[in-house]
Amino acid sequence: MSTNIKTLLLGIDDAGRGPVIGPMILAGCLVDSKIEEELKGMGVRDSKQLTQKRREFLEQLIQEKAFDYESVTLTPKEIDDGLESGTNLNELEAIACAKIIDKINSKLASGGSKIHLKVIVDCPSNSILKWTDILKRHINDLSNLEISCEHKADQNHVSVSAASILAKSQREREMDKIKKRYGSDIGSGYTSDPATKKFLEKNIKLHQNTGIFRKTWATWKDAESKLKQQKLEF
Repeated sequence: MSTNIKTLLLGIDDAGRGPVIGPMILAGCLVDSKIEEELKGMGVRDSKQLTQKRREFLEQLIQEKAFDYESVTLTPKEIDDGLESGTNLNELEAIACAKIIDKINSKLASGGSKIHLKVIVDCPSNSILKWTDILKRHINDLSNLEISCEHKADQNHVSVSAASILAKSQREREMDKIKKRYGSDIGSGYTSDPATKKFLEKNIKLHQNTGIFRKTWATWKDAESKLKQQKLEF
């Protein structure tokens, strides 16, 4: 590689992949090796290892230090529509990742500098090779890109850790909006959360058309089935 070509790192990660309530967020964070070291020294690591307060603090630092950052929001309806049309969640995530890469790459190209962009993605699929191929099919221009899709990338790469903090923080703000409108008893939105399950079963009829639920999720379908059964018994 020519010495006049600068290498930048674009870490990408998601938040809210599994919940039955609320959106899924994907974020990308563009840095170089020097900024990575700075962020590491500031305590940037996988968002799951940090408190919400710490994530919010680090989010501001990341946004100040990073060359650029982007995010894509997948609403419950967009996820449901995709699944119902035959596009599984892995491909939906690949499409969203490709949008982030294209946005960042387009801005870099417009700047006129010669950039080698190394993209590191926390891979959501068991099959890294297959998912990488799907991702590449949705990217507009691969000519200056090096794509690395890995498991546990959010633990092993600071750029991906930073992206995970950005995604998680944005997801939490979206959930705060939902809680403000529908009540704090909504829980985390995750299917394993007893508060979320209780909220779903109690409010499925009242809020079924508000757009906050992923209706293709088994948790939703189970609650809907119980509601129908109750009507029949009544």
